[in-house]
Amino acid sequence: MAGLERFLADEAATARLGEDLAMALRPGDVLALKGDLGAGKSTLARALIRALADDAGLDVPSPTFTLVQSYETRFPVHHFDLYRLSAAGELDELGFDDALAQGAALVEWPERAETALPDGTLWIELAHQGDGRLAKLSGTGPAFDRATRSLAMRDFLVTAGWGDAGRRFFVGDASARSYEIVSLAGLAPRVLMNSPRLVLGPPVRDGKPYAVIAHTAQSVTAFVAIDHALLAAGVSVPRIHAEDLDQGFLLLEHLGSEGFLGGNGEPIAERYAAAAELLAMMHGKTWPDRMEAAPGIVHDVPPFDREAMLIEADLLVDWYVPMLTGKPASDALVAGYHKEWNAALDRLQGSEYTLMLRDFHSPNIIWRSDRASHDRLGIVDVQDALIGPAAYDVASLAMDARVTISPAIEKQTLDAYIAARHAAGAFDEAAFREAYAIMAAQRNSKILGIFVRLEKRDGKPFYLKHLPRIRDYLRRALAHPALAGLHDFYAAHGLLEERTP
Repeated sequence: MAGLERFLADEAATARLGEDLAMALRPGDVLALKGDLGAGKSTLARALIRALADDAGLDVPSPTFTLVQSYETRFPVHHFDLYRLSAAGELDELGFDDALAQGAALVEWPERAETALPDGTLWIELAHQGDGRLAKLSGTGPAFDRATRSLAMRDFLVTAGWGDAGRRFFVGDASARSYEIVSLAGLAPRVLMNSPRLVLGPPVRDGKPYAVIAHTAQSVTAFVAIDHALLAAGVSVPRIHAEDLDQGFLLLEHLGSEGFLGGNGEPIAERYAAAAELLAMMHGKTWPDRMEAAPGIVHDVPPFDREAMLIEADLLVDWYVPMLTGKPASDALVAGYHKEWNAALDRLQGSEYTLMLRDFHSPNIIWRSDRASHDRLGIVDVQDALIGPAAYDVASLAMDARVTISPAIEKQTLDAYIAARHAAGAFDEAAFREAYAIMAAQRNSKILGIFVRLEKRDGKPFYLKHLPRIRDYLRRALAHPALAGLHDFYAAHGLLEERTP
């Protein structure tokens, strides 16, 4: 069993440890708190629960008499006190298994039911040491690994001069990256980015993992290099205040939290148009394919080549088709799919290529109403940028995967981009519209597969609600005359029909 220690000089340090553990906690985790009376278990538990609830004033009474106290935080957390248990078997009567099915469990006096706690439990033992306390963490498995990384993030904050900062969960995404808001009294809040090195996975084609073929960023170095290049070019991306490239930690400027949706959840057309105009500005620049992250550390921006486009499009036949049919895609279907996609990609020959941010859509764009012109748009997700067709990011924006964009708003967005490109100089609008259709079809085919994969492989079913929207986008893209063959193939195999997963 692995272990580590932390000296806690005072109550504030104990509370910070509670916050650090809260940032690492996930549904299904068990955190076992050991220690004598007065060792600080209640202080740590209270800080942990308040951090999960993002409520510094939340009342967190001791569950000594109720035995269990439940809280509706970012996910349910159940606080158990087993002091009055006489046997481990009594844990079942408290609904322990049901609690874990719903969320996480924080257990005081766990030694009363130690044999009943699951493998993978994270153990924290607090003991008096001098004028402070010593915390000993031990365990095996993902919960311990996450706690270890969270404590390393606190160490990173210490080196950055933000060791006393409060930590609150900000946002996660479909990858392993996560973000927190960190705050210190009297200073503007910052964003703590946790970007572990990418786990490549098994080979899937020609001896290479999917991420290598698709050119997914493998470390935070890509973010840093592209962020520097964009900032130098006048694009509003977060300034980097501190970095640890080896561990994948960044302390970033907080650009804000306002997005592209109105109070009713509807897209605000003017903001999409402004984002399209920003893309037009970026596409008028010449971008290098080598960008410096730090002295002597260079990131080579990969190409969005045919191999990458096809491996992404294949997610539809790998995941979406089996969901529809209940069986793997046949060899004949896959062969026909590749034939039509290769014919479509042939038409990109001669298209305009530029720096392509890849996920240029509303979740990754901040609206800053107090700014002017392009500075109103803060871009926060850049690490997977490639050199690829300029039309791709326009398709990503105008067919926003997480927001229902009407044909009218899609047209306004496209019109804003096209008008800005014409105003800047010579622009082949017909070639752009064809490339836009191809890239929109490729992207939405990929997303259909990704959203099913997130449900089937990763246990995230809430992505399936987006499938009808993505199918609608795909139908729009395939309506372009250049994609008639691809449209007919999709239609013949029922890939455009409304289905219930």
